[in-house]
Amino acid sequence: MSLRPPMLEIRELSKIYRSGRDSVPAIGSVSFSAGRGEFLAIIGPSGCGKTTLLKIIGDLLEPSAGYVSVEGLPARQARLKGMFSFVFQNPVLLPWRRIIENVRLPLEILGRHSRDPEQLLQMVGLAGFEKRYPKELSGGMQHRAALARALTFDPQVLLMDEPFGALDEFTRDALNRQLLQIWRETGVTILFVTHGIGEALFLADRVIVLSGRPTTVRATFQVPFPRPREDSLKETEHFQEVVRSLREKLE
Repeated sequence: MSLRPPMLEIRELSKIYRSGRDSVPAIGSVSFSAGRGEFLAIIGPSGCGKTTLLKIIGDLLEPSAGYVSVEGLPARQARLKGMFSFVFQNPVLLPWRRIIENVRLPLEILGRHSRDPEQLLQMVGLAGFEKRYPKELSGGMQHRAALARALTFDPQVLLMDEPFGALDEFTRDALNRQLLQIWRETGVTILFVTHGIGEALFLADRVIVLSGRPTTVRATFQVPFPRPREDSLKETEHFQEVVRSLREKLE
């Protein structure tokens, strides 16, 4: 259990897909909470429903049972108030808009102003690239732009679905360091879905370990490493021991 004041509550969440007389249980019964400003990683076997769970939390899918609340508000109200923001594995940048215009897009849709898009681009290391088009940026730079866009309206909860999974290891490590810096500066609560056990342990305060379908919470793991964390931590025997222990929970 988080020691921080609760921000996000998930209680007895389930999802069953129905087609005619057939039903496929995707999520069994999932309950956990995230404290205000906590960094929570979610791991589990491929196909166990991690993305489905994240979409339900963010009110992109309806649950079959259970509920999600953000600061006491139902997920629907929280989404309409702009309390959620999403970062997906694909940056989903509009190719006909310059980078600054892509980052500004949520503000145009919501009709309100919050964080300065140019300052956000500077925060993610893209100062000087404001007028470039997505095709002129590397994959890692496009992901930085997507992260800046997700922060434009200052969300309370950032939902990240394997955002760096398609990138090479060097770029992914650089973006992980950038993400930790942004998390420290903004205080946003993060739910980070990943296949990487080492990535989860390096980034998170706690790790939620999911089972195979129908998904349940197999374990909640408190990450034992103090912050700030340097890349050299990953080479230590202690880190490797914890990776092995967490892998056993998945198996």
